[in-house]
Amino acid sequence: MPKQGSDKIPKERSKHFYVILLTTSILLPTATFAQSGSAGDSGLFSLPGILITITLLIIPVVAALFLLAVKANALFRNIQNKKDAEEATRFAAYLKTLNVEQLEALQNDRLHQDYHLNNKELSGPFSPEDSRGLLSSINERANIRFIEAKRKAIVRPGIDPALSKLILWFLGTATFWLVFGTSVGEYIGIKFVAPDVDQVSWLSFGRLRPVHTNAVFWGWSSLAMLGLGYYVVPRVSNIQIHSLNSGWWSLILINASVVLGTSALMAGINNGGGEYREYIWPIQLLFGIGLVITLVNYLRTVANRKTTEIYVSNWYIVAAVMFAIVISIVAYLPNFQNGLGETIIQGYYMHQGVGMWFMLFTLGLVYYYLPQQLNKPIYSYSLGILAFWSQIFFYTLIGTHHFVFSAIPWSLQTVAIVGSAGMIIPVVSGTTNFIMTFRGAWHKVAGSYTLPFFIVGIIFYFTGSLQGTAEAFRSTNLMWHFTDFTVAHSHLTMYGIIAFFLWGGIYAIVPRLTRQEPPQITVGIHFWMAFIGMMFYTIPLMWGGTMRGLMWMEGLPFIESVTMMAPYWLWRAIGGSLMWVSHLVFAYNMYQMINPRKTVNINEEAIKKLHANDYELVDILDK
Repeated sequence: MPKQGSDKIPKERSKHFYVILLTTSILLPTATFAQSGSAGDSGLFSLPGILITITLLIIPVVAALFLLAVKANALFRNIQNKKDAEEATRFAAYLKTLNVEQLEALQNDRLHQDYHLNNKELSGPFSPEDSRGLLSSINERANIRFIEAKRKAIVRPGIDPALSKLILWFLGTATFWLVFGTSVGEYIGIKFVAPDVDQVSWLSFGRLRPVHTNAVFWGWSSLAMLGLGYYVVPRVSNIQIHSLNSGWWSLILINASVVLGTSALMAGINNGGGEYREYIWPIQLLFGIGLVITLVNYLRTVANRKTTEIYVSNWYIVAAVMFAIVISIVAYLPNFQNGLGETIIQGYYMHQGVGMWFMLFTLGLVYYYLPQQLNKPIYSYSLGILAFWSQIFFYTLIGTHHFVFSAIPWSLQTVAIVGSAGMIIPVVSGTTNFIMTFRGAWHKVAGSYTLPFFIVGIIFYFTGSLQGTAEAFRSTNLMWHFTDFTVAHSHLTMYGIIAFFLWGGIYAIVPRLTRQEPPQITVGIHFWMAFIGMMFYTIPLMWGGTMRGLMWMEGLPFIESVTMMAPYWLWRAIGGSLMWVSHLVFAYNMYQMINPRKTVNINEEAIKKLHANDYELVDILDK
């Protein structure tokens, strides 16, 4: 038997442990994670619960200061707009003093200023020349810019304003559930570091954890996917959506299910612990009805299409809605919920929800939005169809790989492992298709604020999906199952793939619908904070989860693995906090894209004043 004490971790693993956590060990005192000692030894304000409480009290103060800054900024913009309007009035008065020739010269100068260069005409060893008067100033030294200027979205005609409104409501409510759900996740992440932060039953970890997962699954991801789908399905069918009323009913029902489900879970009313199906059946039924309405709407739109072929995006999207309805029915039918049958159904529902609802639908969106942003067709339609059918064949078999070494029949476990290995086919073919679509267009990444999101999603689609295959084998399952490694894996897939793809699609179409660009700096902040936060979250959990599994396999006491994981859970809280803040920045970007803003353009205002009725002026534009 191993000795009882802190020296039971083998020397080799302990050596690597301290090398990896050297920075953490220096910056964070051991007392942060220790259970021993009294409160009086280090003072009241050293208790984690007190510190967290103080932090929570500071949050509304910071929010108030932020709101004050926003109001002050709005006041400043109003004052600036008034000054610009006055300047336009003075400019109009000046224009009245000019003759026709002078006005023509100004008009030509304006046309020259509207002409944009592609930043390559003046490159080279020669001195710049301006024989045509196209440039207002010449700078022979390049300016150092904080960020690279990004290409703005191209306004596409023919988008029904009523459909645009529906899509924006889907995406707006999805953004709300993202902020709400991850705020709950941020709070329960803090509990890993300070478990005594509260003593309220409604805020207990067991109730908040399903609130977090269900809010981001059914609130954020599902609504965002459906909203983006309502743009794609009619566009690739070259026809208007079949029924806008059906879309509104779907939006209302799905939001109602998330609101009611969240309230029920916090009150302790749940489905008995089935992961991702904690909503009781009357509440989940609302979500299911919303999906049925959506499926009928999509199918009728595709059936009435004005194109000969059904584009691959609609294959993925329609199939995903079908699978979501099927797995929901199977999961909530009572005659399956007995003994091992309940366990098998749980594996089927949980994994098909991720792979055949979220992943299948999102991949369909990528097959539209990625070529749109690159302004070139998808590399191979055949690879898309291969990935589609192979995912349907293999993914529907792999749910029980979560229950390897359980009482489930050994043959069923083996089928799940074989199916997990078969997932290499759709993952490799899909990734190849996306990467090859970039061929000859990689230079566009530097000028786009949407393509980096798609690149990250493609990378983690490949790595995260194959990581799931690696976890399915019995040798690795023995080490990683029930550890924090699976938590890291789920975030690599649902966050690194689904969320980043959805963000890329949202940033691609919302400016087209509203004609308002998001601030480029805050888009960059959102991207990097989300990406870095995810790395801080997942890498420590994968490393710590591996070490924890090895400790269990060696028979060391469970409490030692808990103590060992404390620094990794701290990194989880840090990474989760960065991800959460990035979501607040994303919500701000959504507000900037959706909220109508009026800015005073001095030139346009001056032209309007020139055409006012208080004086006459020759219109040089008709000459």
